[in-house]
Amino acid sequence: MIRFLHAADLHLDSPFASLTPAQAAIRRKEQLELLQSLTDAANAHECDLVLLSGDLFDADDAYPETVQALSRALAGMRAEVFLAPGNHDYLAPGSAYLTHDWPENVHIFTEQSAGYCELPEINCRVWGAGFTCAHSGPLLDGFSAPEDGVIDLMVLHGDAMNAESTYNPITKRQIEHSNLNYLALGHIHQASGLLRAGKTAYAWPGCAMGRGFDELGEKGAYFGRLEESGCRLDFLPLSKRRYEILRVAAGDDALAAVMAALPEDTQNDIYRIIFTGESEPVDVRALYTSLRARFFGLTLRDETTPRRNLWAGCEDDTLQGLFLRALKSRYDTAQSEEERQTVALAARYGAAALEERTVEL
Repeated sequence: MIRFLHAADLHLDSPFASLTPAQAAIRRKEQLELLQSLTDAANAHECDLVLLSGDLFDADDAYPETVQALSRALAGMRAEVFLAPGNHDYLAPGSAYLTHDWPENVHIFTEQSAGYCELPEINCRVWGAGFTCAHSGPLLDGFSAPEDGVIDLMVLHGDAMNAESTYNPITKRQIEHSNLNYLALGHIHQASGLLRAGKTAYAWPGCAMGRGFDELGEKGAYFGRLEESGCRLDFLPLSKRRYEILRVAAGDDALAAVMAALPEDTQNDIYRIIFTGESEPVDVRALYTSLRARFFGLTLRDETTPRRNLWAGCEDDTLQGLFLRALKSRYDTAQSEEERQTVALAARYGAAALEERTVEL
């Protein structure tokens, strides 16, 4: 069995421009702490290989202290480390990948054509190719590993979402014809889960740390095992904080609506709360003052629409008018506030359905 850790898209030295300068500094420090978490995970799971699929740096000119931190973390791994530069950290002249004295266990693929390292002690070959500029044609096209009984893995940065991509477009057909046992991919920032094309297992682990509201939820890396029976992947959460978007129908009390919708522990997380539905205008400033202590970062948006007169049109000689008249009669004769609220809810939903519109309450 071959044990491996697969990570990608760390984007070290990201600016975190949507946060305050103090928050952004904390996040960049946490990125460096994430490196130690990767080292600890690789060693705790007794990995033979660590596969790093590009965009470890957010740009090709990383800060020297960031390069040193990455180098120390990789040196602390008891596994062999294989790294394929991506479109953000491509192999530009002067790249740290070319100039830094990396630890002996680190192997960086510096060519656009596929090369490999042999590990006969575990009957394994690790292939890879790297970006040598910010864009790349299809690096996997035409590749096929030899069928000689050796286990073949590849580490590669590429885009499977767009056949016209300039970031190494990858097709399922290319993966199927690669004859690899496992293809460790980067570039897509959402974890894919274990995928298959022919005999080849492949995956994107997603970015290791969310940096904005286009990178929601839990982030981390994959711990994988290659056995005769196939490949298994387990997701390892590594990031301390999550980006989340919460849509809340403001109703009559926007603060109460938010408090009812929030999970208990949000103090480490960065939230965007969007108020929806029919409501009086939301006092975003007052709500921010009331809520901000519950989060590491918070933004609020008011996307509510003005309230409609609930019984508007009830006198019209239409199907909707007939429907509303019947409900208004029940509303006027209701015996409790709970019953009135239920009838009002039915009126709002029913009127929206008859007008072929949606309504959030």
